[in-house]
Amino acid sequence: MTFRSLPVLLLSACLLCAPTLASAHITAAGSGGFTAGFEHPLTGYDHFLAMFSVGLWGAQMGGKRVWTLPVTFPLVMVLGGIVGISGLTISGIETGIALSIIVLGGAIAAAWRPWEWVALAVIAVFALCHGYAHGAELPLAADPADYAIGFVLATGLIHVIGVGVGLVLNPLWKGRISRLLGAVIALAGVGFLVG
Repeated sequence: MTFRSLPVLLLSACLLCAPTLASAHITAAGSGGFTAGFEHPLTGYDHFLAMFSVGLWGAQMGGKRVWTLPVTFPLVMVLGGIVGISGLTISGIETGIALSIIVLGGAIAAAWRPWEWVALAVIAVFALCHGYAHGAELPLAADPADYAIGFVLATGLIHVIGVGVGLVLNPLWKGRISRLLGAVIALAGVGFLVG
């Protein structure tokens, strides 16, 4: 890890300790099932951008990270979902979700290429936040298992889309288009954080 990456990690850790934003992810009873679970990541821009960024960042870094990041995210997200289902209260989840968009978009914009374990740790923290938010809503859904399956499948699909876009855009203009896209994603994350 370089000295330049230390401030980003410290800022992320501090912001994760901030108070929770409004719990926008809790669904009403009876509103779940496979279709609802599959649609949620595709229609919620916060989740879509974070998951898309994981694939885009993996493609930008290249090598085995093209698949290790997109595979790790949903696996850790499931663990976060289990914590959410358990009823354990964790503060700062909505802030963590917003930060996932900011940090991942910023990593793409900066073309940050940390050691693989650092990149996996970063996405694992954010995967826990996304998983927890949806695990907390699963008991309220009509069919929690179907909802979870739909959600995980849609997450994987969005990662694949991000990887595909990254593989197409990265060779163009020395990766500047991907970096610009990362900056736009980070700005959207700031909008989600303050909104």
